[in-house]
Amino acid sequence: MSEESLAGSSIGTGNRAGATLEQVAAHIGVSRQTVSNALNAPHRLHPKTLERVQAAIEELGYRPNRNARGLRTRSSGLIGYRMTPRDRGVLTPLMDDFLHALCAAAEARDRHILLFTAPLGEEGLAVYGDLLAQRAVDAFVLAETVVGDPRPGWLAERGVPFAAFGRTWGPEQAGPWVDVDGAHGMAQVVEHLHSLGHRRIGFLGWREGDGVGDDRLRGWKIAAEGFALSTEDDLVVRGANTIDAGRSGAAALLDSEDPPTALVAVSDAVALGALALLAERSIPAGTGVAVTGFDDSPLAAATLPGLTSVRQPVERIAEKVLSLLDNQSTNGSLLRPELVVRASSGRR
Repeated sequence: MSEESLAGSSIGTGNRAGATLEQVAAHIGVSRQTVSNALNAPHRLHPKTLERVQAAIEELGYRPNRNARGLRTRSSGLIGYRMTPRDRGVLTPLMDDFLHALCAAAEARDRHILLFTAPLGEEGLAVYGDLLAQRAVDAFVLAETVVGDPRPGWLAERGVPFAAFGRTWGPEQAGPWVDVDGAHGMAQVVEHLHSLGHRRIGFLGWREGDGVGDDRLRGWKIAAEGFALSTEDDLVVRGANTIDAGRSGAAALLDSEDPPTALVAVSDAVALGALALLAERSIPAGTGVAVTGFDDSPLAAATLPGLTSVRQPVERIAEKVLSLLDNQSTNGSLLRPELVVRASSGRR
């Protein structure tokens, strides 16, 4: 039974506007298969052809019957997304925002996100295999990728559609990905602090070997050296992505022989720890010691003083990830973040 036959039966509501796939094809003079490809395999079409078909679908109000498509292709229409377990005290509001944005963007494409948990590394690949064997999902969005992450290569070898938010930090990364240029974000921070008169800027980072953290440290170092500022080891403290780590790291830097006048934190969580330490010591944040974060989480605007932070374009990331997933391009896409200035960086 065809998709249109099912649409007219009691199995599903089908195309609400009444236009059929054949009518869309005839409207712009293409084959039925071309329209089908636009819906199910857009990467097979020339971009201009895909644009024409999509415009006709929108104009005629064509809506494919999901039940019919599922019976024909045995597909679920679901995209798998692994939820990462969190240690107590670790704040990741950025990933919460990304998940909300991803769900909204997927629903706008008439698709939905299936959440699941799996162990890290090679051990977790069995869960991905089970989901595929059960036809529970058609594709995956990967997030919180790490150095040497096995998931992109494993999925690519099996021809499973996927796209990643994040890099694996190797010489080559399998499959399409989108990420934020953390080094560029840190360069914006250093430039901002330098313009305010700071000449000794410390860095509160994550443990060595974290790809994202190492990239942000690199951005801080290159930008500082560009202004002929010191980047000696005594200006860098590395630890966990927690408020406690930010507090202890800030204490170590401020208690050094030549303390910095500004603290650049690798994340908002770490920056909040630095702000807590300043409050404990009655040092005014901004006018006494400047503090900046990264991610521009809701906490950045809620804390007093407001935290200067680097904003990641979460909605754009979600849209780009799904676009790459649909087209299965092998390219990567690096988006630039935006510096949001608040009182914590102060004026000198």
